[in-house]
Amino acid sequence: MSEHPSPIRDTAAVVVAAGAGLRAGQPLPKQFALWRGQPVVRHSVERLARRGIAPIVVCIPEGVEDIAERTLAGLEVQFVTGGATRQASVRAGLEALAAHAPARVLIHDAARPLIPDALLDRLNAALDANRAAIPVLPVIDSLTHAEGGYMGAPAPREALRRAQTPQAFEFTAIHAAHRAWSGAADAGDDAQVAQAAGIPVALVEGDEALHKLTFAEDFAAQSLSQKQPAMRVGSGFDVHRLSEGEEMWLCGVQIEHSHGLAGHSDADVAIHALVDALLGAISAGDIGQHFPPSDPQWKGAPSARFLAHAVQLVAEAGYAVGNVDVTIICEAPKIGPHRAEMQARLADIMGVASSQVSVKATTTEGLDSTGRREGIAAQAIASVIRN
Repeated sequence: MSEHPSPIRDTAAVVVAAGAGLRAGQPLPKQFALWRGQPVVRHSVERLARRGIAPIVVCIPEGVEDIAERTLAGLEVQFVTGGATRQASVRAGLEALAAHAPARVLIHDAARPLIPDALLDRLNAALDANRAAIPVLPVIDSLTHAEGGYMGAPAPREALRRAQTPQAFEFTAIHAAHRAWSGAADAGDDAQVAQAAGIPVALVEGDEALHKLTFAEDFAAQSLSQKQPAMRVGSGFDVHRLSEGEEMWLCGVQIEHSHGLAGHSDADVAIHALVDALLGAISAGDIGQHFPPSDPQWKGAPSARFLAHAVQLVAEAGYAVGNVDVTIICEAPKIGPHRAEMQARLADIMGVASSQVSVKATTTEGLDSTGRREGIAAQAIASVIRN
């Protein structure tokens, strides 16, 4: 969730895509099967590459080189043949990275196609003070041990967490830990390898978006989603009071004016309306639900962060932004001189072409609060197209 996520420097990645994926019921290994319009593994590799993570090593099964190259065409990746176990595949990926000597490495399972930007930021921040960090989620269901087909002793869920990937490490630390591992290469994840080497593993908040595609039902859910409309439309409206001493932000562009806008975050009324339009198109609530005004962390925050988050939710719902139309309602400042810059800025935040963005302005001929120059209002319409 960032306006244009900043690059993550000195960090490489190993994406584990070497399994057979037989439980997914697909005609080829699940990591190469289509999900939300493109192969599973491409989703996570694209996200990592977009954050400037490089090099990216992808561990693949033997004999699928042609499929893998077609799947990741256009992306800068290095392929290595995986081993008999996940741990062996990761070890091969780390050895391939050794020559590059990155400071940090993310190790990720390709079967988790969606990687939120905010999660990558949390992991990166955690490595500033730790040699290893993993995303985890609480256990919600009650747990019990199984004893011969009968319920055994209960397991305390309060002390348990669900571990996810990507997992983040200092490269030299995890590389040495894999090399030092003795016995069968059957560790469930790389955090276990790190822990066995005496490396403390920090926990950061995970994300349900990292759901692992495992069974045929996970792909069947996609089929059901394809029955949704090919295009959906949402609308949004917002208004903010004009106030002396405040900055004026509209469509992500700062404008010099005698007054600014007061309100939530940087009070960019145009972006707020657009966020609501996008959220409405996918039935995902409104901006206040995702970024409550009562939460102090959003005080003064750039509204572009909210827009980028809304676009990410659109993608996770299986859609892409079609076009957006924003109308700013005010007597002043004049919008015309800034229209092209606003259009380009919104397009940049959303990752779409400028031709998909319309920004225009109108007045209320001196009527109501905007006409009396007490505030600025904005309305937006957004269409999203099934991916």
